[in-house]
Amino acid sequence: MSNVPTETDVVIIGAGPCGLFTVFELGLLDIKCHLIDILDRPGGQCAELYPEKPIYDIPGYPVISGQELTDKLMEQIKPFDPKFHFNQQVDELERLDDGRFRLKTDDNEEFICKVVVIAAGGGSFTPKRPPIEGIENFEGTSVHYSVRRMAEFEGKDLLIVGGGDSALDWTLNLAPIANSLTLVHRRDKFRAATDSVNKMLALREEGKIDFLLGQMTELKGANGQLEAVTIKGPEGETDVKTNCLLPFFGLTMKLGPVADWGLNLHENLITVDTEKFETSEPGIFAVGDINHYPGKLKLILSGFHEAALMAQRANEIIYPDRKVIFQYTTSSSSLQKKLGVK
Repeated sequence: MSNVPTETDVVIIGAGPCGLFTVFELGLLDIKCHLIDILDRPGGQCAELYPEKPIYDIPGYPVISGQELTDKLMEQIKPFDPKFHFNQQVDELERLDDGRFRLKTDDNEEFICKVVVIAAGGGSFTPKRPPIEGIENFEGTSVHYSVRRMAEFEGKDLLIVGGGDSALDWTLNLAPIANSLTLVHRRDKFRAATDSVNKMLALREEGKIDFLLGQMTELKGANGQLEAVTIKGPEGETDVKTNCLLPFFGLTMKLGPVADWGLNLHENLITVDTEKFETSEPGIFAVGDINHYPGKLKLILSGFHEAALMAQRANEIIYPDRKVIFQYTTSSSSLQKKLGVK
């Protein structure tokens, strides 16, 4: 990883719906963005926790799923070429002498920007640890809660546990490069996309992966290296040989390092004004579920509104000498050109 900081106009912490729409509002003002998210994909809660759950209060869509909304937002911001940095958490945030901000992630990436937008939903997502005795002894060596670089799992005997999208997606992606792969789930019904389930079942029929019905009860190995995992199923216990375990048991949400950045908080949420959605620290904004103000409603459409007003103030910080004339996308030829529709 290069130690040269990435310089940009805005760093957005969180790539959920509100973070993605923030890219759109800033893009209309020619403001460039980098987004950092602890997950391995855009969409936040919508994509990770309920990709197929219907949402009924997005304007213009009588019903839309979390994944469909994410896909539409990604399509909408494509003209602005945002840069994404997944599987990372911002650990450090400081103001430099020139007024800009320096951010550093747990993957040792550094960013320098003029504006920071916190769009982290309920906070950072932390993978849930399976309730298996001694699992912490294997974490980071042979137990992993996310996949940052697929090459690290090449030639491994993989055991994936879970029945959601993450478990199924990584089963499909890692099966071609693994030495062997076994998927374990406590029941034969899955919470993943139907297409992914069908592809997984096809791989099992072809003998390319194994599937076991059951739950983990014990990890076996020494010095951080797994040798086998005991699975308790309908017909009793069996040991599955493995040197790499990927458990996908869902996520918990925590405010995380944000709580230590000196921002005014209200019951673990970030206090903002309702004119600019700026925090107690000038140049740092918060939009979406992570912010608080009188009358706040935790709705995606509220976050969209907040992003629009926030962008106007961000523009004043980034381009202090530029006067912006408010324009509508329906009638402005210059905005339509930016969007690639004229």
